[in-house]
Amino acid sequence: MADSTGTFLLGPDSGRVLIKTGRAGLAARAGHDLTIEVTRWSARVTVPEAGDGAGEVAAASVTADLDLGSLAVREGAGGAKPLTDKDRREIESTARKILGQGVQATAVFTSTRVIASGGGGASGGAGASGGAGAIEGTVTLNGRSRAVRLAVASPAAGRYRGTVTVKQTDFGITPYTGFFGALKLRDEIGVEFEADLSRAARE
Repeated sequence: MADSTGTFLLGPDSGRVLIKTGRAGLAARAGHDLTIEVTRWSARVTVPEAGDGAGEVAAASVTADLDLGSLAVREGAGGAKPLTDKDRREIESTARKILGQGVQATAVFTSTRVIASGGGGASGGAGASGGAGAIEGTVTLNGRSRAVRLAVASPAAGRYRGTVTVKQTDFGITPYTGFFGALKLRDEIGVEFEADLSRAARE
């Protein structure tokens, strides 16, 4: 079996998951565009072996569990004043109040289709670099499930980066508002991930 095939177990030691938020409302200038890291998460990537010994990417499967009760504010862009440590703690506390903790705050992703570089579901080596593809699947959060499509790029062999945009209201979550509604968190949030299979555990 090739090194690019098998089951890979990913987590914070072998990747990163970031949430990007934006501002809206009359007092948007007072707020910050946030970069928030999910500090507890796990993912399982299975790449079966093709007939030529290479990874059959189009037949791969991906599952991931994200603990949204583990959010940590990493950056805050814009705003009338720089983001302080106190601001970070307050934002993280507010997020836990909105999202909850434990099972309630767990977002689960399950892939339904992996589109390898070049599209059309064609197979290719999982260790290949420079390509772009997509992963289609379902996100379940707060008792609701929605179909999503992650755009995925491979900047180097075994390394992957992906992005997807989701709406909070699709999962029954009301975006945060402050200053009597003058400052709002945009409904759409960006989710970015990085994964390095060379640093992942093998099953």
